[in-house]
Amino acid sequence: MKQLKFLKNKYKVTFLIFLIYALFLDDVDVFNIVRQQIKLNQLKEERAILTERFKETKATLQQLDNTQALERFAREKKLFKRDNEDIFVIVRTEKQK
Repeated sequence: MKQLKFLKNKYKVTFLIFLIYALFLDDVDVFNIVRQQIKLNQLKEERAILTERFKETKATLQQLDNTQALERFAREKKLFKRDNEDIFVIVRTEKQK
């Protein structure tokens, strides 16, 4: 009986239909908004990481202006070598407990 009383009021029924449409059926529904917010947060985190990496790369590039620093970087980081020279790479692994 009480439910039928609620449905007799056309304003309440219209509001209920609009609410269901706005929350679930519209292009910009609640689920879409939440998904987009999560994606935005992930992109902000990724942007912060990439900005930090960019700063590190820019600092490294500024250090490589002279040839001695460039040669040192190439030999240490990229494992370049001179002619008639051998390179031995020792990799240290941590023991598992």
